[in-house]
Amino acid sequence: MARIKKFFPVKVFSLVFEILLKTSRKLPYLRFKVSNGAPATQLKFLKNSSFIDEVSKQTLVFDLEGAVLKSYSPFPYFMLVTFEAGGLIRAVILLLLYPLVWLLGHELGLRVLVFVSFVGIKKEKFRAGTAILPKFFLEDVGVVVFDIVMKYERKVAVTGMPRIMVECFLRDYMGTDAVIARELKEFHGYFLGLMEEEIDAAPVINHKMSTHISGLGCFRKSHNQKILAHCKEIYLVTEAEKNTWEVLPRKRYIKQLIFHDGRLAFRPTPLKALPMFVWLPFGFLLHIIRIMVFTSVPYKFSIPLLAFSGLLNTVSTVESPVASVRSEEKLRGVLYVCNHRTLLDPIYIAIALMKSVSAVTYSLSRFSEMLSKGDLVVCPEGTTCREPYLLRFSPLFAELTDEIVPVAINLQGQIATALGFECTGLTRKDKYMILAGNAGII
Repeated sequence: MARIKKFFPVKVFSLVFEILLKTSRKLPYLRFKVSNGAPATQLKFLKNSSFIDEVSKQTLVFDLEGAVLKSYSPFPYFMLVTFEAGGLIRAVILLLLYPLVWLLGHELGLRVLVFVSFVGIKKEKFRAGTAILPKFFLEDVGVVVFDIVMKYERKVAVTGMPRIMVECFLRDYMGTDAVIARELKEFHGYFLGLMEEEIDAAPVINHKMSTHISGLGCFRKSHNQKILAHCKEIYLVTEAEKNTWEVLPRKRYIKQLIFHDGRLAFRPTPLKALPMFVWLPFGFLLHIIRIMVFTSVPYKFSIPLLAFSGLLNTVSTVESPVASVRSEEKLRGVLYVCNHRTLLDPIYIAIALMKSVSAVTYSLSRFSEMLSKGDLVVCPEGTTCREPYLLRFSPLFAELTDEIVPVAINLQGQIATALGFECTGLTRKDKYMILAGNAGII
C-alpha cells in the first residue's frame, strides 16, 4: 500500500507534464527567459506582436531549416544539387535511398544526403549554391518569420546543411551578417562527401554581435541546444505554426531574383521526384517523336499532329509598323525580334510562321550573310532569362535590315508591358558573371 501511495504522485505528475507539453506545441512561439547564461528559469507564451516589439539593435541567431523554411526536410535541396551537379543516375540513387535516410534520423540521414550529393564533385565547378538553390530557398521562406528576422539589426544563421549550399542565399537574400555551418572536406579540389565536425558558434556570435542575443529555433532541431548557451531569449517555432505560414511573395525579396539556372522547374520533394523519374522515359520517347514529326512532315500537317501530342500554341498577329510591301529586287530577308525566354523560341516562331527560319542565339556576327539567304530570328537580349524580366536589348540588330518584324510589339518597354515583365539594364555578360563567374564568351 505504501508503494502505491508513493508511486501515485509520480504518475500524476507525468500525466500533467505530458498534457502541458502537447498543449504547448499548439502555440506559435515559446519564450525562455535566461539570465546571464544560466539555465532557463521562466517560460511564457508570446504572440507575434510582442515578439517583434523588443528587438531594436539586437542580434538574432536563427535556425534556417527549423525556423525560417516552411519545410523541415533538406532532401529537396540535396536532390537539386545531385540532379544538377551529379547527374541523372546519381539523382535516382538518392531518391532510392530516401527511405533509409528517413529511418536513420536527422543527423545520420543528413550525412548520407551529403555523401551521395557531393562525393566526387569538383569544387571549382560547383555553382548550385549561387545559381540554383537561392530560388528554391526563397520559395520556401515563411513570410511571418521573414518579417521577424528582418526586424533585427544583426542576424546570424545556423544550419545543418553545408556552407557551400546556403551561404549565398543567406547573405544576399536574408541579409545575414554571419553563417554558422559546416564545411565540406575535399581532396585535390574534389569533394569527399564528408562534412567537418561541428564548429563552435561562440567565436562567431561574440565577435560582432550585441550583448542581447535572441534565438529562433524549432522543437525538432538537435542543435537548438547549442544555441541556447549563447542566447538570453529563445523562441521555438512549432510545426503547427509553420503549416499556417504563407510563402514570401516575390515583391518582398530584399534583392531581385533575376538570374537563376537549373533544369528543374519545381521543388523536388520525394513525392514529386518519383513521378518525374517515372515519366522521363516516356517523355524522352515523346520528345523524339515530336522532333521527327517537326523535321520530316510539312508544316501544314505537322502542326495538327504536334497539337494531338499535347504541344499547343497560341499565335496572335499584329500589323507591322513598317511597310509590309517589299520590292521584288529586295534580296534581304525579314528580321524577327523576340524576347528570349527559352532556347526553343525560334522553333515556336517557325511553327507560327509555318516556314523555316534561321536563328542566332549567342553571336551577333554574320547577320548580313544569313539575312541575304532568308528570314532570320534574333533574340537581342543575347541569353535566356527565366524570370519575368527583360534584359537590355542590343542596338546592333536594328541596323541590319530595312524591315523588322518584332514578335510581340516594337519596343522593349512595350514588350515588357504586354508580357507583364519588368525591363532591366542587365546584359548577357551580367548573367554569366553572376551565375558562372565568367563573361559567357563561347
